[in-house]
Amino acid sequence: MPIECHANEKYVTGHCLGSSRGRGWTNVLAERWSHARGELPSVLPRDTELAVLLSDATLVDREGAGLKQRTHGRRGTAWLCPAGIREEYIDFKQPLRDCLHIFLPAQPFAHAVEQDFGVDPARVALRYDVIARDPFIEQVAVQIARELDRQTAAGALLIEGLGQALSAYLVNHCAETAVRLKPPLCERPLDERRKQRVLAFIEAHVAQPFTVAELAAVACMSPAHFARSFKQTFGVAPHAYVSAQRLDLARKLLSGRAHDLAAVATAAGFSNASNFARAFKQATGYTPAEYRELGLEGVQ
Repeated sequence: MPIECHANEKYVTGHCLGSSRGRGWTNVLAERWSHARGELPSVLPRDTELAVLLSDATLVDREGAGLKQRTHGRRGTAWLCPAGIREEYIDFKQPLRDCLHIFLPAQPFAHAVEQDFGVDPARVALRYDVIARDPFIEQVAVQIARELDRQTAAGALLIEGLGQALSAYLVNHCAETAVRLKPPLCERPLDERRKQRVLAFIEAHVAQPFTVAELAAVACMSPAHFARSFKQTFGVAPHAYVSAQRLDLARKLLSGRAHDLAAVATAAGFSNASNFARAFKQATGYTPAEYRELGLEGVQ
């Protein structure tokens, strides 16, 4: 079931600075907003929302789940509203000039919670809570905001992993009742058969969108276990490996004249040519057009 973002219905005093809609992200939707002062309407969310302040100080009053909260927010402050919890009252006493809103499934990655952490997702309920500056949450928010602003070749795979890690973190730290997660296993590298199957899948689908969950299925592993074993095998996370493969494909396509720049951008996993050009120049030092005109095949 797709994530149903309620931001436009809820944040009537603000304007959206950027959205991940259309990016192909899996189980995460993110929007960056700037909010003026004022009261917001009551909303019953279907999905879990985590709002992380990226700008300077603010003051927020809100009420939900029978709790009244006044927060003197600063950069890194996060407001958690679980799915199904109606916020009866929200008042932005001061503006929030830059706030990242992360929407997660109502049951955060239920399959992964059960398979990877040994927890029955039916008994996991998150708190309606304010989270003071948390280094992990802030780091995840900054990475999501960076990908939102500057798309990368395998950004959807990066976000998929960040969303899974964030959901597990919230289950571990913000559950209504204490949840004891199984410690992560010390993963071994992929065996040769799994390794070859995964490499063949990536090679065959490098110009198409796919998920970490699909890669994990090829290896007959859960996504979390697969991601750790993949890094043990290749020294980098799946998104970094796929990003390098897609940029290499872009170099090969640019060496000829059969594909225009928009087609190359799509093959390299980008939603538009401008995002592709920015990422390609960051990786090579040349724009795609310069790379093609100068005949720089083989330049890394």
